Amino acid sequence: MNALAATNRNFKLAARLLGLDSKLEKSLLIPFREIKVECTIPRDDGTLASFVGFRVQHDNARGPMKGGIRYHPEVEPDEVNALAQLMTWKTAVANIPYGGAKGGIGCAPGELSISELERLTRVFTQKIHDLIGIHTDIPAPDMGTGPQTMAWMLDEYSKFHGYSPAVVTGKPTDLGGSLGRDAATGRGVLFATEALLHEHGKAISGQNFVIQGFGNVGSWAARLIQEKGGKIVAVSDVTGAIKNSKGIDIPRLLDHVKENKGVKGFDGGDSLDPDSILVEDCDILIPAALGGVINRENANEIKAKFIIEAANHPTDPEADEILSKKGVVILPDIYANSGGVTVSYFEWVQNIQGFLWDEEKVNNELKTYMTKAFKDIKEMCQTHNSNLRMGAFTLGVNRVARATVMRGWEA
Repeated sequence: MNALAATNRNFKLAARLLGLDSKLEKSLLIPFREIKVECTIPRDDGTLASFVGFRVQHDNARGPMKGGIRYHPEVEPDEVNALAQLMTWKTAVANIPYGGAKGGIGCAPGELSISELERLTRVFTQKIHDLIGIHTDIPAPDMGTGPQTMAWMLDEYSKFHGYSPAVVTGKPTDLGGSLGRDAATGRGVLFATEALLHEHGKAISGQNFVIQGFGNVGSWAARLIQEKGGKIVAVSDVTGAIKNSKGIDIPRLLDHVKENKGVKGFDGGDSLDPDSILVEDCDILIPAALGGVINRENANEIKAKFIIEAANHPTDPEADEILSKKGVVILPDIYANSGGVTVSYFEWVQNIQGFLWDEEKVNNELKTYMTKAFKDIKEMCQTHNSNLRMGAFTLGVNRVARATVMRGWEA
């Protein structure tokens, strides 16, 4: 089942639990606007290259739309649509005043030079500048993009609209980016895990963790979990996987990754088949890479008691059912990885106020939001006698549905 079908399925289950009217259900599912643009740039060798850019603006009942821009060869409308819809529910679960959006360009960023990426970003911004804005739609980095991409977008947008730092988040701090934004999603994963374990009378300390994916989110989560006394026993990324039952030295691994562009070859652990990392023996599994990695083929083999979904849509619905029958507790992506968008919200607030927070304030506010959201999800679980995924979906969908009705938008 692809990401869009799975997201629609979860939405429909939540709508049924909430007893939503069928017309309202339909209007909540239809995107506000879908944008598709051609981006043609001169390559460094003088030839022209064309790329297709997308922006799906899903819902703005609760506030301006918010979501990342990804540069990836497989960016296609269905995936962008699913991720935009997920952002609508995610921002509602976090209780920040946003709706959902997502965008991207179908390209292989590794095959483009820095100047080609800059030209591509600027052309894309030129095509969509009148459809995004501080109170309309606020892009952010995603897979294949980062603070530099946001700096180019901000500069290009400002040529048309005047200096507008709040139009994108995830910017470099010198251009109004927030302190703590780089670690935000990983730190949010830590706070979400703490909230879940506390519910079960446990703490991070003394638990064994396996982390699939060692990019920004996975590496920050690993670093922060180890600082709290958790033991990281296996880690993987695109280059390979390593394990060490005594615990991997994360600061040393981070140095190795910086030098060697991946975990492969790290001498502080034994190498491991990356395909088997999800079924390694551990207490807590954190998939922090791509979607659909936990499926019916491997769900029965998973030994973890808890799964924290740091990636978007890592568990497909069939695996969900298998795991819940086994008693595995899954903390869903629309809550577990919402630290990034929450600190993006803090960045936007700081830009609008023209007042910079210190990092301690950012982290404390993030913990407050993550802890409150978990409490709200648990209340929905009790109301509807559901698991955490349906608790989160009913919470998010209910908030958006209420805003839609109050604004008089229902069909």
